[in-house]
Amino acid sequence: MNVAEAVATRRSIRAFKDKPFPLETVRRVLEQARMTPSGCNYQPWEATVLTGAPLAALQERLLASQPDDPQEYDFAAPGQVPKYQERLSNLGKAMYGAMAVARDNSEQRADFVKMNMVSFGAPVLLLCHFPKLMKEPQWSDCGMWLQTIMLLLRGEGLDSCPQEYMGVYGRTIKDHLGMGDDILLFCGLGIGWRDEEAPVNNFERERVPLDEQVTFLGFD
Repeated sequence: MNVAEAVATRRSIRAFKDKPFPLETVRRVLEQARMTPSGCNYQPWEATVLTGAPLAALQERLLASQPDDPQEYDFAAPGQVPKYQERLSNLGKAMYGAMAVARDNSEQRADFVKMNMVSFGAPVLLLCHFPKLMKEPQWSDCGMWLQTIMLLLRGEGLDSCPQEYMGVYGRTIKDHLGMGDDILLFCGLGIGWRDEEAPVNNFERERVPLDEQVTFLGFD
């Protein structure tokens, strides 16, 4: 597929098929993603990629662990602003509505949130991390790297789910992988084949109108 098709069809997949794929596919995608833009050529992104028994062992530990207190970084701060909170609420309504999970069904919602710990059944998990000395510009570089990977995966027929949720368990994950406190566990990226029939993979995604976010100057 071309780049525009990859962008249009990429979405956060929250139900994967139990279907593996070879290391060669992951290596090919990550090899291509090395050409992601990087300010000052720092190339700050680092990753650990797990599947099989190592992935199962990490997931078992996460399911038995408590979230970090305090968390190493806050990804939810924009929710304090009404317009951003509305966007989050709209996502929740569409997603839980697709699964027919009522707003007041706290048990079903909690069970679904727990699926984050097993990356919604993805057979491969990429954990993105980097030294804590990296600042906001380098975080942006890592975001571009992850987006490049997600689009390349679409070219392979694969899908993904970026998971800032993994940062909630950053210290547990770092301890499990033998990483020091000088490293920040940024996020996870579940990788696999989407379940095309799952309602949670098919709800309509809302995006802000272009002219609400972008101003054009100097054009005829």
